[in-house]
Amino acid sequence: MGLTNLGIFHTTIGIIAIIAAIISFVKYGKIDLSQLTGKIYFYATSIAALTALGISKHGGFNPGHVLSLIILFSIATAFFLSAKKKGNNRSRYFENFFLSFSFFLSLVPTTNETLTRLPVEHPLAKDITDPLIGKTLLVFLVLFVLGSIYQFIKQRKINRTA
Repeated sequence: MGLTNLGIFHTTIGIIAIIAAIISFVKYGKIDLSQLTGKIYFYATSIAALTALGISKHGGFNPGHVLSLIILFSIATAFFLSAKKKGNNRSRYFENFFLSFSFFLSLVPTTNETLTRLPVEHPLAKDITDPLIGKTLLVFLVLFVLGSIYQFIKQRKINRTA
């Protein structure tokens, strides 16, 4: 597979973040920073995004680093909204969106790396231009949009009853 120690650490932390996010989505319909799964997602994603800045297959600053910075901005903004704007209000819409967006963006390099590396002997995709990667990311994009709509509707109901 050719992963460095940093790459192995980054991958392990990233997998933990993805699992925590999925559990949070299933249990709460969103990544909820007030719950353990949301906290695990926040910290693991922060670490994964920061360690991604030290990884480069092609040398130098690249689009993956930009993605990491956008993810860091998204989760930091969501954390700020969660910590500073308590209660069920308009801030929750943005908090939910930024957390879901960070999750979606995390899936972009995850999909590419997974499909071009596994199974080890015969990876499912040969490189980033493989149609399988594009189709998989399209499915994730559709799920992100549908999930965002669901969260918006759910939050609107919560805000109306509060």
